[in-house]
Amino acid sequence: METNQITKWAIDPTHSEVLFKVKHLVISTVTGKFEKFDGHVTWDGEDLAQAEAAFSADVVSIDTGVADRDGHLKSDDFFNAASYPQLTFKSSSIKSKGDDTYVMTGDLTIRDVTKQVELEVVHGGNVTDPYGQHKAGFEINGKINRKDFGLKWSAVTEAGSVVVSDMVTLSLSIQVVKS
Repeated sequence: METNQITKWAIDPTHSEVLFKVKHLVISTVTGKFEKFDGHVTWDGEDLAQAEAAFSADVVSIDTGVADRDGHLKSDDFFNAASYPQLTFKSSSIKSKGDDTYVMTGDLTIRDVTKQVELEVVHGGNVTDPYGQHKAGFEINGKINRKDFGLKWSAVTEAGSVVVSDMVTLSLSIQVVKS
């Protein structure tokens, strides 16, 4: 019986996306994404509970579809991309919940503030593509409070509605390829 070795599986950026959603004026949701990101999973391709994951995103690559809003997000009111050009995540544990669903705990760093977060991970499976590359897919979701990471800009409308919610939903669709 062949034993799988622990190897690094790199994120395939052409088949992955990193999205975030935040409520605007409490009545609608604005979606954004990071265009440039990198990361990997180190594992044997089978036991995800033994894996380690690391991820980074370039803050200057933020894209909400509105250039003025993107500029505001890159400013010191939010990410301060000039001083803190990357956000990072490094897992500390991955625990099975059954049925290919896991809870991944790790350290998320934004604006030089590091907080422990929990993310739900669904392992979509492993496959060998037509070119002989071994790939695995994951759906990763979670919520963070942006103010915990120093993204403190806030405004209230004349009617008292919050302009931008404190809670941000993270949604990553990640495909990795075995190195």
